[in-house]
Amino acid sequence: QVQLVESGGGLVQPGGSLRLSCAASRTIFSIDVMGWYRQAPGKQRELVAIIGSSGGTNYADSVKGRFTISRDNAKNTVYLQMNSLKPEDTAVYYCHAHIYPKDNYWGQGTQVTVSS
Repeated sequence: QVQLVESGGGLVQPGGSLRLSCAASRTIFSIDVMGWYRQAPGKQRELVAIIGSSGGTNYADSVKGRFTISRDNAKNTVYLQMNSLKPEDTAVYYCHAHIYPKDNYWGQGTQVTVSS
């Protein structure tokens, strides 16, 4: 079992930055993949970024070059640095953990609103 708690969401103007944090209830060293997903009103949840246990990353095309995912195993925390935010980035952002072969865990989500 893994509990995930997100923080760092809020209201930001277009072009601004936010850093989301996801704190896990246990060591993330042995968690195979951790990631961030988002869901905008009326849309399906979509992948934003993932990071493997060895540090390999993958990003949605829409956020490449603007968002950076990282993990701090010592703090059991995963981060999402979001720069150059756009109104279309507005969504609830969810932290996700996957442990092979089939265990999946989700956080409760944190709202990000990009608006002037």
